[in-house]
Amino acid sequence: MTALTLYVAVDGNDSWSGQANKPFATIERARDEIRKIKKPGNIPEGEIIVEIKGGTYYRDQAFILNNEDSGSEKSPIIYQASKGEEVRFVGGKHVKGFSKVTDKDVIDRLDPEVRDKIYQADLKAIGIEDFGNVNSGGIELFYNDKPMTLARYPNDGFIKIVGLVGGDPVDVRGTKGDKIGKFIYEGERPNRWVGEKDAWVHGYWFWDWSDQRHPIESIDTEKHIISVKPPYHGYGYRVGQWFYGLNILAELDIPGEWYLDRETGILYFMPPSPIENGQAIVSVQKTHVNMENVSYVTIKGITFEAVRGTAINIHGGNDNKIVNCTLRNIGSWAINISGGKNNGVIGCDIYEIGDGGISMSGGDRKKLEPAGHYAENNDIHNYGRWNRMYQSGISMSGVGIRANNNLIYDAPHIAIFFSGNDHIIEFNEIYNVCYESNDAGAIYAGRNWSMRGTEIRYNYFHHINGFEGKGCVGVYLDDMFCGTLIYGNIFYKVTMAAFIGGGRDCTIENNIFVDCVPSIHIDARAMNWASYHVATTMTDTLKEMPYQNELWSKRYPELVNILDDEPAAPKGNLVIRNISVGGKWDGIYNEARPYVTVKDNLVDQDPKFIKTPPESFQLSDDSPAYKLGFKPIPIEK
Repeated sequence: MTALTLYVAVDGNDSWSGQANKPFATIERARDEIRKIKKPGNIPEGEIIVEIKGGTYYRDQAFILNNEDSGSEKSPIIYQASKGEEVRFVGGKHVKGFSKVTDKDVIDRLDPEVRDKIYQADLKAIGIEDFGNVNSGGIELFYNDKPMTLARYPNDGFIKIVGLVGGDPVDVRGTKGDKIGKFIYEGERPNRWVGEKDAWVHGYWFWDWSDQRHPIESIDTEKHIISVKPPYHGYGYRVGQWFYGLNILAELDIPGEWYLDRETGILYFMPPSPIENGQAIVSVQKTHVNMENVSYVTIKGITFEAVRGTAINIHGGNDNKIVNCTLRNIGSWAINISGGKNNGVIGCDIYEIGDGGISMSGGDRKKLEPAGHYAENNDIHNYGRWNRMYQSGISMSGVGIRANNNLIYDAPHIAIFFSGNDHIIEFNEIYNVCYESNDAGAIYAGRNWSMRGTEIRYNYFHHINGFEGKGCVGVYLDDMFCGTLIYGNIFYKVTMAAFIGGGRDCTIENNIFVDCVPSIHIDARAMNWASYHVATTMTDTLKEMPYQNELWSKRYPELVNILDDEPAAPKGNLVIRNISVGGKWDGIYNEARPYVTVKDNLVDQDPKFIKTPPESFQLSDDSPAYKLGFKPIPIEK
């Protein structure tokens, strides 16, 4: 039942009534009208709808909602796009007035083949003075609704480090490098970067999963040495690692690249199509929506784009929903939910995101009280566009958060990151993630004995192989992470599909592994190279929780006496009733094997799929796996 409908339109007027024929111009005006209606304390029963007519709304401020803007269970408030109409909230400015470059100094820096193809526009002339930082949170250019590339070399791929000259060696368990950011580059191309105003390099300097941007301090073209400005990368630098140069005017050489002179405010751009027929937008605003301690508010069917920070922030409150929205071309996260209860994201398209997709945190770990937040049926891809590592499609932190029926793909690093207790991760499809990293996981958690109770079930992982095909992990329980159930999942062409990195009390049960190398990995790292964590990080984080009180001891009885029960040993792990075909089955280390129970698995025998995978992973009724106790996986869900 609808109690009240207010209308907003691009051609509306905030002095009008907000009725269908007299719409408001802004959602702020509609919000304020609802406040007036609610003030007597007689909020009408039924839905209160703010219907936003189709069009592009250039936003010059965030939409702020606080406790007084809450609905109720019987009177929810819904801000929604008109049915069948496209509503776009744009946090940037439309850039017009492009002209060909005529400045000789600029032209001389450009490749001769593209000099007549570069256009320029003055951003200061349209009122933009704050350009942000090259490293993070700065201005971006979008053209015809797609993010453009800050001028770089190589245009695709990386340059290799071929030597180190810092003079401060570092050795991490036999992996050697140097602490100082001074290295020898391959090839001649960086010689062109000498004289650039603000050239940077972005690289994976020591490990394949840890990146950082540096401004360039100097380039020695004779010795092929690049020196970067401190602070240096925390792990150091290593021969064979890779980087590229960026924010370099001289490398503006293919369609879709841009460069901004932050001193003059001049934007240089090589458009991928005729500039007179396209639309260029630069991001200006930090965020679109901030909801603070709001409850029973739904935002539905709106496209949010072109902000430098996180598009939608929900802090506190309960029973709020973001439904069927599109979030694209965002500088940081698409949606951040922190605190509160039962807030959710449903059916959203999330792509071309600078950092991650949906971040959810909440609940009380000491009391094991669940947050109840959820991400359901979302399409999340091409995230980690700017900050490449540890920016996940979905992040879950706290207690009792759910991620289900999401499609997550095409990303340089993690699909789902979780920490905390008692989460549910189910019915998701994940593929082509971790493509720019190694020693990484599609689903990842690590280094805590007390974070337990999460169930990873009925997910489909496929084609996850890491950078240059060197290998990545499907479910990665890193550095002694414990107490996780991996049940009923399908892994197809995933390297190191189910990985227990020295943890305890984990179960790998009723999964199907096809062409995985290996299907399972279990090691005993806390008994050897990672032993220093046992008395420090692992014990410290354990003691932060009341793990021996009545509540915790009933929920996690294995924890009560862990410090007196060979805490470094990977005890209590079960590998039971799985199917493994092709690839390699067993990656259990010898030190771990005595502590692991492995039984009733169907390995390298024909399980009798009804069709050859990946066409189908369903088993025929006479599959020998059923005789071992294997249960059907609800693939249709």
